[in-house]
Amino acid sequence: MNAYKKYITITDPSQVILSDLPFQVGQRVEIIILAEDNPRAEISKKLRDLFDKTQSLPGVQDITEAEISAEIEAYQRGE
Repeated sequence: MNAYKKYITITDPSQVILSDLPFQVGQRVEIIILAEDNPRAEISKKLRDLFDKTQSLPGVQDITEAEISAEIEAYQRGE
């Protein structure tokens, strides 16, 4: 069996269009669809979700940049 690999990006999840394939008219083919693993995208989404969750905590919006800077400096000094 010959294998042919083609990467596409899904633009409409209700259909996939493959074009410019190296097969003959009437040739029977087997189609297997595998989603590409993208761990960076998964980590990025988890981080965004965490930011959204922490930014929605009560009182977080009241923290000033100066307070954040002071907290970082105290941490760096080991306090």
